[in-house]
Amino acid sequence: MKTETINGATFETWTPDEVEAAMQKGEIVLIDVRTPQEYMFEHIEGALLMPMAFFRADALPGQSDKRIVFHCGSGVRSEKVSRAAIEAGVKTIAHMEGGFGAWKQAKKAYTGTDMGSGAPKKVPAG
Repeated sequence: MKTETINGATFETWTPDEVEAAMQKGEIVLIDVRTPQEYMFEHIEGALLMPMAFFRADALPGQSDKRIVFHCGSGVRSEKVSRAAIEAGVKTIAHMEGGFGAWKQAKKAYTGTDMGSGAPKKVPAG
């Protein structure tokens, strides 16, 4: 994990392996900032959706029980949202480096779309 201090706040960049491990332990809330269309086509199981276009730092849950980690498609939007959260007064925030693309490249499980039926389809790890 990479850590950066910005105006007294902590901004972390997590790897897909770190995100997966923390999700399995119930330590984080993973928030997907992609569009609803991107999320519906494929997403990380258990990730919540808060599209960047509708992002509001004041709507974020507190982090007393679970940390917040943002992700997007490549890491660009989640970094922007993380920095906006810091500007809004959030003291600790994180995003996943490389986004959903890095998650898939690391061969992590996710929910995709069955191209034949259009139905959701579990894509196993590996």
